[in-house]
Amino acid sequence: MKFTTINTISPTTYWAKRIFDICIAIIGLIVVLPLFPVIALLIKMESSGDIFFTQMRIGLATPDFTHMFKMIKFRTMAQNAEKISGAVWAGKNDARITRVGLFLRKTRLDELPQLINVLKGDMSIIGPRPERPGFYKKLDLAIPYFAERTYYVYPGITGLAQVNQGYDTCIEDVRRKVGFDHSYAMALTHPLTWFKMDIWIAINTIKVMVLGRGQ
Repeated sequence: MKFTTINTISPTTYWAKRIFDICIAIIGLIVVLPLFPVIALLIKMESSGDIFFTQMRIGLATPDFTHMFKMIKFRTMAQNAEKISGAVWAGKNDARITRVGLFLRKTRLDELPQLINVLKGDMSIIGPRPERPGFYKKLDLAIPYFAERTYYVYPGITGLAQVNQGYDTCIEDVRRKVGFDHSYAMALTHPLTWFKMDIWIAINTIKVMVLGRGQ
């Protein structure tokens, strides 16, 4: 990454965060890989279709460039659910979500395959939630400073907005999320504030998973 005067992230924080991401992703995959066959079996027992679900997302952005990547998750909806509904946010009591999928979402276990995205350099362990291209332009026009919230910041599996309000279900959720994302970006200006912020988010993410507070 080329660092400029408009970057919110310092070079020291950037490299420390990347090393942290690689280490956590490797350790995480070693720990959770035994769960993959179990989760795969549960998904296949309830519904036919793919075990994994890939979806195009917006990655690292700058004022002049936006990276796109395919995010990997365990499938939590019926196969080809959006062929009928189109691209819409998942809501509470969403009929498209399977029973196994609901459990995976509540415990955030559906996000585990994104550790692969982290190793590939598409994502960070902690950062703003990567948005879908189909929603991005609409949100950027409707919400001030929406695009700027992710400038020079890699999207994350979890983040400040995710532990405070969960998944987005409407545009008002995204509007509130923007404030959290900008707050996180500000914490990246110094290695110590970044480290404190990431530890706090990591602890609260574990609480969300254990208590099943995901959506």
